[in-house]
Amino acid sequence: MTQALVAIEGLKVAFSTDHGPVTAVEDVSFSIAPGETVCVVGESGSGKSVTSLSLMRLVEFGGGRIVDGRLRFRRGDGSAIDVTTADAATMRSLRGNEIGMIFQEPMTSLNPVFTIERQLTDGLRVHRGLRGAPARARALELLREVRIPEPERRLKQYPHELSGGMRQRVVIAMAMACAPRLLIADEPTTALDVTIQAEILGLIDRLKRDNGMAVLFITHDMAVVAQMADRVVVMYRGRVVEEGPVAEIFERPREDYTKALLAAVPRLGAMRGKPAPEPMPLLGAEAEAAPPRMTERGRRLLEVSHLVTRFPVKSGPLRLTRAHVHAVEDVSFGLDVGETLALVGESGCGKSTTGRSILRLVEPQSGTIGLDGWDIRSLGPVDLRRARRDMQMVFQDPFASLNPYRRLRDQVAEPLVNFGLARGSALDDRVAELFRRVELPADFGSRYPHELSGGQRQRVAIARALATDPKLIIADEAVSALDVSVRAQILNLMMRLQAEFGLSFLFISHDMAVVERVSHRIGVMYLGRIVEIGTRAQIFEDPRHPYTRALLAAVPIADPRQRRLHDDTVFRPLPSPVHPVGHVPAPSTYDEVEPGHLVLALD
Repeated sequence: MTQALVAIEGLKVAFSTDHGPVTAVEDVSFSIAPGETVCVVGESGSGKSVTSLSLMRLVEFGGGRIVDGRLRFRRGDGSAIDVTTADAATMRSLRGNEIGMIFQEPMTSLNPVFTIERQLTDGLRVHRGLRGAPARARALELLREVRIPEPERRLKQYPHELSGGMRQRVVIAMAMACAPRLLIADEPTTALDVTIQAEILGLIDRLKRDNGMAVLFITHDMAVVAQMADRVVVMYRGRVVEEGPVAEIFERPREDYTKALLAAVPRLGAMRGKPAPEPMPLLGAEAEAAPPRMTERGRRLLEVSHLVTRFPVKSGPLRLTRAHVHAVEDVSFGLDVGETLALVGESGCGKSTTGRSILRLVEPQSGTIGLDGWDIRSLGPVDLRRARRDMQMVFQDPFASLNPYRRLRDQVAEPLVNFGLARGSALDDRVAELFRRVELPADFGSRYPHELSGGQRQRVAIARALATDPKLIIADEAVSALDVSVRAQILNLMMRLQAEFGLSFLFISHDMAVVERVSHRIGVMYLGRIVEIGTRAQIFEDPRHPYTRALLAAVPIADPRQRRLHDDTVFRPLPSPVHPVGHVPAPSTYDEVEPGHLVLALD
């Protein structure tokens, strides 16, 4: 019988808080064989990430402590160690070398003051002795493997200069740099669109088979579990409730919690023939009734016309602009009161920049943005501040958008204070109500961001966005960090608010099954342009542009019998969005294949 590479035995982890110790993981036991992929699934806060961090002894740096249990790891030389008692030197030789880790939030796992090249080559220098040109060559190879365009230019950039999806790919490249024996992947594809997700999953699977690497895969995406897992461990409230082969878990789950978890998974195609968005299925609960339709829907709230946003590429001692990144190029669309328009596309395609341009968090070069009578691009600072009360944003990375030094209650209250909407006891009551809306206990207000799980942090960010009762919310991957049950609750909340108050959503997402469920219309973006836009039925049931078809074909299926991982995963370089100064791109011209269904004309 093959000896286990990893054996977790009776793990118990506790965290010190102001209110005393809190047990996050209790009596967790399972093993991982060489070359095996074990997926750990469960709700946000179930102990998935704490278990994985314990294997690297990183839980100690976040206020946690391994109280009991053993963590056995078999090293490359055949020796076995107990990670719980290993000294600091041994742990340094393991981390990033024999055990690699892909962290959930790339902005917090990348150093903001070091270039991508420095961060990729650090591990190669320490563990492999590579320096200079050989280290740089390996770094370039890693960036190409994870399909980052223009890898030579990206090496010189800093994390803040990359999109969320590109940062996540850099983290994946760092984890794979030294060909680890165990790869711990904590939500590794959360920030990635489905096309890149499919290729990253294929890459991890190929490396696993080629190198005998084992994978501990932490995820809330049951479709990814179906594609990747050999075995599945289901966790709930810090304990393992079920474990077994992937086919058995999906086809014959024993525990009620596992059955409910599978039933709550949104499935692509479930909305076929349905005229309007419907509530998401809730974990172990009766299906919600569809919210009433907005009577005012049809009045235009947002009108974006020929929007162009570019970023300068500077070089030389004088930092002269040599080229521009064409992030958003000739984008036009409208959004009605009470409507949800989803923007989908690959990382770096311009989805997030479009949202930020509407808020003028980045300044567009040209185009018009009309919001309920405001000409956003012409507003001065005072009027722009007033207009922003009507439009709020939920950012992609909650750890980066929340202040680590302020209590959560103060951060949710901040918009109310800034706009003079509440004070004193009324402010406290409003903050408590916002916490209840996003299914968080009111006493969470006294905590700091690092004391919450990734999903809980994102709920705080959503509560803050709802504080001013805006007319438009730009949700940039707002539910990507949430497990299926919490995601369903948040999306259903958004739909109820939309029905009750006429809220409009610009919903930026890579989860096509969720987009199909919640959207009235969908715009598909590629290289800064909208290549196809139409109703939900038009895009999902009659896609016309080749890229839209490729996007839908890459969606993972929540059925282990329908795996799409291939031996010959090929990473095609993306065309560069960088063009020299003075470059004039061709205007976007569209064919209207049916009323409201526009497709970018192909060359």
